This record gives sequence, structure tokens and C-alpha cells, in this order.
Amino acid sequence: MSKTSPTYVCSVCGAHQSRWMGRCPGCNTWGSLEEVVREEKSSGARATGSGTGAVPHPLEEVDDGPQERISTGSKPMDSLLGEGLTPGSVILLGGDPGVGKSTFVLQLAGGFRRREGNSIYATGEESLAQIRQRAERLGVLGPGVRALHTTHLEDLLAVFRSGEAPDLLLVDSIQTLASSDADGVAGSVSQVRATASALVEAAKAWGTVVLLIGHVTKEGQIAGPKLLEHMVDTVLYMEGDRQQMYRILRVVKNRYGPTGNLLVLTMAQRGLHIVHDPSTFFLQARDPNLSGTAVVMALEGQRAFAIEVQALASRSFLGTPRRTALGFDTNRLHLLLALLEKKLHLHLGDSDLYARIGGGLRLEEPALDLGILAAVLSSFRDRALPGRAVFWGEVDLSGQVRPVTGQETRLQQARQLGFSPVFCPGSKSDGASDVVPLENILDLEQELFG
Repeated sequence: MSKTSPTYVCSVCGAHQSRWMGRCPGCNTWGSLEEVVREEKSSGARATGSGTGAVPHPLEEVDDGPQERISTGSKPMDSLLGEGLTPGSVILLGGDPGVGKSTFVLQLAGGFRRREGNSIYATGEESLAQIRQRAERLGVLGPGVRALHTTHLEDLLAVFRSGEAPDLLLVDSIQTLASSDADGVAGSVSQVRATASALVEAAKAWGTVVLLIGHVTKEGQIAGPKLLEHMVDTVLYMEGDRQQMYRILRVVKNRYGPTGNLLVLTMAQRGLHIVHDPSTFFLQARDPNLSGTAVVMALEGQRAFAIEVQALASRSFLGTPRRTALGFDTNRLHLLLALLEKKLHLHLGDSDLYARIGGGLRLEEPALDLGILAAVLSSFRDRALPGRAVFWGEVDLSGQVRPVTGQETRLQQARQLGFSPVFCPGSKSDGASDVVPLENILDLEQELFG
């Protein structure tokens, strides 16, 4: 005999609980547990279950499958994913509402049309008339792009079974799909798991590239359990503010290529356009004669580009001075300010201090430390830094400037862009004339204001 028993699944982390609780013990999120009724079989029924007959094979005798990649129609996009799209792969694209995810995937379908590929844009959020209007505005309207409006998983699976499996299937979004074989409403943990699993199996069976758009939570994570990110082959995040003209497409997981790479895009009337040389894109309209600004050569993946770090130190009229960081962790700013007080004997307790990365970027680059310190010192002393100076380096809790990855890549890019002098980790014995090697933050203050 089988019986039904309720279980509670967290919509954020996917953890299972036997009873309802106000806060999930796994991720500490309030109100995220949802009831899912599942059928439990008796121990005898489980014991008599049969497997699929799978047996192990020598790895060297296994066929590695097709090696060809499918071009997206854009060389920068192919490079981002690792020489193009792999047949049978599943890609998950996340991003804030309105950031341009739907525009991006519709343009991707247009790239397939230009290379005589076959794509289907499936949506449960827009009508076919709305999709046609947007496709016409983006200039991707053509016979190679088909659209399907549905919220039922079975409609998508029927396309595969009809013998007309596309090269590319775009699903906007996975949270709008529902399967009749799963409990709950569309977007619930059980439905997201069931629909994603079915699409992954279909992609592997028919060799179709499936791109899923995923909603994000208010914390910026893809909605649904983390299992969704583990099920797919590639995870992309599109970042950017709707008030800004640029977007950043970042690879955070990729089974068929490098991770950490990014693509800089700009939003225009006719859709998203790739910035082919983002080296100085985030330094537009910068005035090097102002205090409190420093240029940092950041590295994302294999690409180095210059960004601006801004700082403002002003007299505080509060009992506890304010500390605000935009674009990086506030705790990181607290740590660096403590180093300035301890090692350089600066009295920052009566000053409000603000720091941000120019252009609205958000980075976790360790090499930002040196640039943040330089910008804070510049603002605190109200003296501008050298106009073409560039900084990078990680600073530890003892005030030592430590090396970071990609030293030669950063240095080569800095020289190509005409930045000099270069303040970076190194010893006094290093001989390049345009490089100012720093061993600790005392050297930084001496070189800038000594």
C-alpha cells in the first residue's frame, strides 16, 4: 500500500523539511518553505524495484560524441561560451527584471536565422503579437524564427516528438512552465524541477541547444532551488541597471568552456550591441584632475579592462561616521580603512567615507584593494593622483601588498592603453621604468604624497 505524506521544500535552496517552519534552516530565508505532497511506497515495493540495466564501461572505449559547435552568429558570443554552442547543451540565463534578457535571446534567435539555423522562441509571458513587434524592432524578423506561446511543458515536448526538433529552443521563462506530472503551480519548486529535468532530457536526446530564462530573487539569485543551476551545463548572468546604457553578460558556470568571462553590451533602440573593446569603456567622461579617483586595471576571465574607483572623505556630524561602499562589499571598505588608521596613523574617526566603482559596476576583484586605498587617500588629503596612473594589488591585514593573478596581462594592457606610472605588487629590485613596485601601504603613501 502507498500513502501520501506532506513535506516542505525551500523555494530558495531546495532543502526538504518534514514540518513547516517560518525560516528555512538551510539558507535562513523567511517564509520560503512550500508544502509538497508526495506518495511514499512501502519498503517492500521499494525493494522489488528494478533498475535500467546500466553497466560500467571502460572510459577509453566510450565514444566522445560529436565535436562540432554551433555558431551564434557573433564571434564575441562564441568566444564567451567557448567556441560556440554545444549541441544538446542546456543554458540558464538569469538577471533582474527589465535588464534585457528577452531582448538578448530574441537577438540570439535572429543570429541563428542569418546562419540558416532553426530556432523556436517559446514564451509564457508575452503574446505572439508582442514578440513579433519586438522582433521587427530588433531587425530579426524572418522565416527562420518561430514563436510559440504556451505555459505547458507538454507542448514543448510535442515539438520534439513531431520530428521538427529545432537547433535552438529559447524558453522565456522556466518559471512560467508547468507539467501535468508534477504538483504545485508554475514556478513552485516541484514544477521548476520537473520541467527543467524534462527539457534537459529532451536536449540530450535530440541534440537541441536549450536556453532557459530564469527569474531572480530580490537577493539577485536565480529563483528556485540551487538544483536548477546544477542541472544545466552553462549559467549566465546579465547584470546592469535599467537606468544605465550598458549590460554585462557574465559566465559563472560552463561545462564546455571557460568561466569568469564577460561580455559588455550596450542597450540601444534596436537592441543590445556588443562593445568589442571595453578596455576604457567605463572611464568615459572621467576628469583625472579631481581628487578621490583612481584607475584600476581589473581582470575578468582572460580580459583586462580599466575601471574607475571613486572615494569621498568628508567631515562627519554624526556620533558614528558613515561608511558606504557601492559596487563592492562594505566590509572590505571597513577593513581597508582600519589598515589606514593602524599603519598610516590617519584619524578617520571624524570623517564620513564613501567609495564606489564608477559606472555602476559590481566586482569582487581582489586587485581592487590598492585602488580603493589610493582613492581614499587622495580624497582625504584632497590631492589628485597622477593623471595616467593605474593601480592593482591585494592588501592583506598586515598592510602588505600581495601579487594577484594576471599580472602580465594587466601590465600589457596598461601599457597598450598608455597608463603610466603603474602601481602594483613587487619589490624594489624590479627594474621596469614605468612600474612602481609596492611592498606595503607605507610605500603607497610615500610614492603618492611623500
